[in-house]
Amino acid sequence: MQSNIAKLILRLMIGGMMFLHGLAKLSHGIDFIKGLVAKNGLPDFLAFGVYIGEVLAPLLIIIGFKSRLAAGVVAFNMIVAIYLVHLNDIFMLTNTGAWAVETQMFYLFGSICIVLLGSGKYAAKPD
Repeated sequence: MQSNIAKLILRLMIGGMMFLHGLAKLSHGIDFIKGLVAKNGLPDFLAFGVYIGEVLAPLLIIIGFKSRLAAGVVAFNMIVAIYLVHLNDIFMLTNTGAWAVETQMFYLFGSICIVLLGSGKYAAKPD
């Protein structure tokens, strides 16, 4: 039972906090991301994938429907974000001594944990 509660907490934490990033993109647009995608020689329509990785997938994680798949999408989203925005920060520390990409790695490894653990018992469709 405790492991199922832990899985629920993990899903709510990763899904909920990532969803807030998605809400910001819905409110303020994705022009910044379109620019990054185009700067890397990719078609700018790929930037719309952020809505899948930061809105749809987190909602699925939160409710516990296809959690493993949705968490895989979030993990991929974070790999792309790290590549496009934070690649030079991987070996950097902030002024306070934190890893410069710790937030991105938190989402990446948290979502990988959901992929490996599944949704647990307290989910719309446990896996």
